[in-house]
Amino acid sequence: MALIVQKFGGTSVGSVEKIKNVANRVIEEAENGNEVVVVVSAMGKTTDQLVSMARDISGTPSKREMDMLLTTGEQITISLLTMALIEEGYEAISYTGWQAGMQTESVHGNARILNIDASRIQAQLQEKKIVVVAGFQGSDANGEITTLGRGGSDTTAVAIAAALNADRCDIYTDVTGVFTTDPRYIKGARKLQSISYDEMLELANLGAGVLHPRAVEYAKNYQIPLEVRSSMERESGTIIEEEATMEENLIVRGIAFEDSITRVTIYGLPQSLGSLSTIFTTLAKNRINVDIIIQSMTAEDTTNLSFSTKSEDTEAALIVLENNKEQLGFDRVETESGLAKVSIVGSGMVSNPGVAAEMFEVMANTGIQVKMVSTSEIKVSTVVNEKEMVKAVESLHEAFKLGQHAKVLA
Repeated sequence: MALIVQKFGGTSVGSVEKIKNVANRVIEEAENGNEVVVVVSAMGKTTDQLVSMARDISGTPSKREMDMLLTTGEQITISLLTMALIEEGYEAISYTGWQAGMQTESVHGNARILNIDASRIQAQLQEKKIVVVAGFQGSDANGEITTLGRGGSDTTAVAIAAALNADRCDIYTDVTGVFTTDPRYIKGARKLQSISYDEMLELANLGAGVLHPRAVEYAKNYQIPLEVRSSMERESGTIIEEEATMEENLIVRGIAFEDSITRVTIYGLPQSLGSLSTIFTTLAKNRINVDIIIQSMTAEDTTNLSFSTKSEDTEAALIVLENNKEQLGFDRVETESGLAKVSIVGSGMVSNPGVAAEMFEVMANTGIQVKMVSTSEIKVSTVVNEKEMVKAVESLHEAFKLGQHAKVLA
């Protein structure tokens, strides 16, 4: 007997019929003799609808009240799924995030999990019940309801799996697994049998929407095997584990891409040792994420600094910089929007130093200008014009033979 945590996303529970289908998938696992905990998201577009209603009332709704509002979406799903399981003759019980012991920091809208008191879940499992938990939510030390931000249900599932020392965590989505790139854009995209935590973490951070980075981080830290599977198709998915089975020794395992990127350039910074630290500390305190960073010295003993950020965060970043202009000591700020980030990822890149050069050669031959570059041991990211994003991904996907035959290690 194994302990399995299953997570079903919003599209998987988007209607009563789909919820009944999810109940059948849960029952299949229980019939195999396993203990089952199920984590679910809100139905379909419920969260979007709730946000829209809030915006109709206020342009800047209270973050606390938004958490109160948005957590109702998952509560609808857990109740209906539990009813469906009971109707089929199985003992089941639903818990909200806080009832399930999900303890978070005191941040509304994007809280991090601090601890999970899984005693209530464990007690129900001992009673042979299926436990259905609302994803995306928890409560802080003062009993205030909080939400975990984007991808919060994935994080909830993996965190519960870690707290229960589960044998596996299955993430059910509307795709059949993790692909070499997004199959909605690239026809030749191929499903991977397995991928390492580190590779998946890079892909998730770089725009691949299959899993949230925080969930992958939890899985890696607690060594929880993940499987990304389809909620509709009866087929194996993609295993995410410490060391993935190398499919024909792929050097590049996947390509991630993300549109709506803006480059922010700060001109005339003083060349003091603490200027960079001050800028990025100031942005971080205001919860503005920056990505690729490029610094260049000038003949006038000043520094120009460029960084990329999501376009939705650009206005907030500019306000923060302007409000702190005197302290930071720069001359002016310019922005360039309409950009995209395209990244190649693969653990095989560690021992193959020519991969970045090959990527740049492909981009040059395709006529795509690279505006910014960032690298790590297992990834190379580039910023290009948004209009050339898909062309860049197609060219790289073909060049590294990700659609069919793998590029073998030397």
